Amino acid sequence: MHFRLPKPASVTPAAMLSGVPVMPRSARLLRVAGTAGIVLVALPMVLAAIAASPAARAEPAPVAASAPVATSPPGGDARRGARIGYTCFGCHGIADYRNAYPNYHVPKIGGQHEAYLVAALNEYRSGARRHPTMKGQAASMTPQDIRDVAAYFATSAPVKSAGPPTGTAPPAAAVCAACHGADGVGILPEYPTLSGQHGDYIENALRGYRSGTRVNAIMQGFAAALKDEDAQALAAYFSQQAPALRTPEAPHAPAAP
Repeated sequence: MHFRLPKPASVTPAAMLSGVPVMPRSARLLRVAGTAGIVLVALPMVLAAIAASPAARAEPAPVAASAPVATSPPGGDARRGARIGYTCFGCHGIADYRNAYPNYHVPKIGGQHEAYLVAALNEYRSGARRHPTMKGQAASMTPQDIRDVAAYFATSAPVKSAGPPTGTAPPAAAVCAACHGADGVGILPEYPTLSGQHGDYIENALRGYRSGTRVNAIMQGFAAALKDEDAQALAAYFSQQAPALRTPEAPHAPAAP
C-alpha cells in the first residue's frame, strides 16, 4: 500500500525575509476549528458559573414609582373672580340692559353653571360664538382668569330645581329637556340653565345656531329643525320657569385681593 505524503507548504519570499514561519492553510483551519470546539465546550460551564453567582441570584432592584403630576385644583377661585371680573357688571350687572345690535337683553349670568360659563367664554375667545365685545373681553383673560370669573358668578346663588315646571311645555321642549331639564335647569354642569333667562336672548341664541354665528354640532342640528314659532314658544316657556337666573348685583368696589 502506498501513502501520499502531504505536499510541503510553499513559503513566500516575504515570509522568508520576515523570519516568521508560515503555517500551512490546512493546519490553520484545523487550529481554528479546534479553538471553536473548545469555546463551545466551555460556554455552558461559564454560563452555569454566572447563574450560580450571588449577583445573579439577587432580586432585581424595585423600580421607583414616578412622582404624581401636579394638577390644577378643579374649578376657580370665586374671590379672585369677584376682583378681576368687576368689568362684567358694566353689562351683566344692569337689569334689563340690552345689546345694541341685534337688539336683545344681555343674558342673566347670576347662578349659572360654572362649567358652562367657562365653555361659553372659551367659545367667544375662539370665535365659535361671534360677538365683538365678548370676544375682546374673553381674549384678554387667561384660562385661570376665566375659571375664576365663572366661579364667582356661579357660586353667588346657584340655581337648582325646586319642583315641577311652570306651564305647559311646547312639543319641541321634549328634546330640550334631555340636557336643559324640564324646568330649564341644566342636568349637568356643562349644560346652561335656561330657567328665568330673558326670552329674547334664548330666541336670539337659537337663531345664531341656525345661521352659524354660534357653532355647536348638537345645537345646530336641533335649531335647524325649528320653525320661528317653535323658537318663540321655547323661549317664552323657559323664561317663565323658576327658580330663575338673575342679574348679579355689582359690588360697590372691587373685592380686595
